[in-house]
Amino acid sequence: MPPMHKVVHYRNKCIGCGVCYEQQPELWRMSKRDGKATLIKGVRKKEVFVLEIPDASLDKSKEIALACPVRIIKVS
Repeated sequence: MPPMHKVVHYRNKCIGCGVCYEQQPELWRMSKRDGKATLIKGVRKKEVFVLEIPDASLDKSKEIALACPVRIIKVS
């Protein structure tokens, strides 16, 4: 099995700009309830949401992390 990478989203600090959803809608959606981004299928671990992603999504996810104006998306 290939090594997986992780996207970590500090959702409580999200400002709802939507850049993650606009650039990578397969991993993100915007909540109608509070206007913040939600990491689709992300698993909540304390104050963050974590999602394992395949190598194919790594580069795009890193771009999203850099595009986030409040830097609340981390990719490893």
